[in-house]
Amino acid sequence: MKTIPIIQARKRLTSLPEEFEKEPQTGAVAVTRRGKPVLAVMSWDLYEAISETLEIMGDQVLMNALAKSIKDIESGKTLSSAEVARLARL
Repeated sequence: MKTIPIIQARKRLTSLPEEFEKEPQTGAVAVTRRGKPVLAVMSWDLYEAISETLEIMGDQVLMNALAKSIKDIESGKTLSSAEVARLARL
């Protein structure tokens, strides 16, 4: 994660969206005050992805379904695309 002092963040705030577009692997920028992280600045897309992930992880029903799906995949209980298409027509 990139780190920038808060004074530099003030100057660069309006250019950060373009920087995230050019280098999406950056993820987030830690903004520091006196050398300690105090803020995280990230793209809106990353923020939404993190929020959605946390929402899913907080939903026990969804987490149970995910765990079951992973077990099914690991044990070979999967459907071919043709089988899925056939079931979708029903």
